[in-house]
Amino acid sequence: MRTGNILSSAALALALVLAGCATAGPDYAPPQNAAANAPSAQGAFLSAQGPAFESAPLPDHWWHLFEDPRLDQLVEQALTANADLREADANLRRADALVREAAGQRALSTTASANAGLERDYSPVSARTNMPGVGTYALGLSLSYPLDLNGKLRRAIEASEADRDEVQAARDAVRISVAAATTRAYAEVCAANYQIATVRQVVTLQQKTLDATERLQKGGRGTAFDVSRARTAVETSKASLPELVAARRNALYLLSTLLGRPPADYPRDVEDCATLPRLTLPMPVGDGAALIRRRPDIRQAERTIAADTARIGVATADLYPQVSIGGGLISSGKLSGIGSSHSFGFSLGPLLSWSFPNRPFVKARIDAADAQVEADIARFDSVVLDALRGTETALETYARGRDRAQALDRAAASAQLSADQAGKLFRFGRSDFLSLLSAQGALASARVNQAQAEAALVDRQIAVFLALGGGWQQAPANGAS
Repeated sequence: MRTGNILSSAALALALVLAGCATAGPDYAPPQNAAANAPSAQGAFLSAQGPAFESAPLPDHWWHLFEDPRLDQLVEQALTANADLREADANLRRADALVREAAGQRALSTTASANAGLERDYSPVSARTNMPGVGTYALGLSLSYPLDLNGKLRRAIEASEADRDEVQAARDAVRISVAAATTRAYAEVCAANYQIATVRQVVTLQQKTLDATERLQKGGRGTAFDVSRARTAVETSKASLPELVAARRNALYLLSTLLGRPPADYPRDVEDCATLPRLTLPMPVGDGAALIRRRPDIRQAERTIAADTARIGVATADLYPQVSIGGGLISSGKLSGIGSSHSFGFSLGPLLSWSFPNRPFVKARIDAADAQVEADIARFDSVVLDALRGTETALETYARGRDRAQALDRAAASAQLSADQAGKLFRFGRSDFLSLLSAQGALASARVNQAQAEAALVDRQIAVFLALGGGWQQAPANGAS
């Protein structure tokens, strides 16, 4: 074996890569001038003022704040069986596998070969003597290990790991959506039943007025006009019931889908829910800094920057040779001499790979990778700003919806008092029937509006929790929340 040639070849290869022996490309660091680092982005929310809110951290499983065991059970089932979430989990397992694949590029690789043949001299002399052929063989085993002197493989692994983290953030975003959608579907069932009950109470009151009007007509104190107006009020109120029944059924179908079931298998025990989920304490919202740390879409955008920064290094590494250390064992010769000492040979030395000409092509790839990172940073800022805006909007909408619901509560109480007074005046002949119907119509409208506002308030609470980005954290193994 020529040891001197091997050493000289190794020295030549190492000399060629001295310029690229450090890890190619920039090391990743979060962008310092990002919108997420602005003090105003990390402070308290402008819209989270007043008694409806508190600055306490948002609980991981915010739906527990409604203190509804049935809701807790539904969300737990959805986070286990939801089809979209199962798909996201599968995507994460695939991303994990791709990380292992990238890491495997740094492992020792082996190649084995074997062949056999028959050699025969077809010269005129051998043809006349009919000489037999000679059996030959060749066996080989080669080993190769990438030195990764310029860090191309390390950067590829970094990119793959950041891609995996990005997929995990996307999976967490699906968990948030599933938890919020399940809570919202359950709340819609309860809200529909709550509004149905309210409308039926109004219909009962109006039906009593209609019955009394018909009795008065029969006794000569009322007119057919009064009866028709009373009946119109009853039928108008009844007309809103089918739409509410359809809304309840549609919410049950949606809930069934979120639970990973066909619509026909919707949970029957939820169908009679008539009490709206309510918060008994002020809503904990934290601050902007906590929001930025918690929201998976922000984390996903940040991990995209990390992955594409590593890909700059992958592209830069192509400016330098790729060097591996390798060796091989070879045995060849006649079949009759297989296994003999003189049939073996081996080799050891660096394996150099470099494509020429490559600089213009690689430089273009590096420039493209740099531009991609700049675009990623801009998108990261956009995601952060949209998250902050969306949260402020959700908080403001909820706060004003709460004010509206309180005002409608007062309006309903006033309308009830007015209807009671109109009824008394009409019975004692001190007011006409039109005044009674007007007061009852105002009461019906106030109660319906109040029920709608209460239902909308729950939906807006869920919208706040969704904007805050809570609910993606996995439950502990012992099932504690």
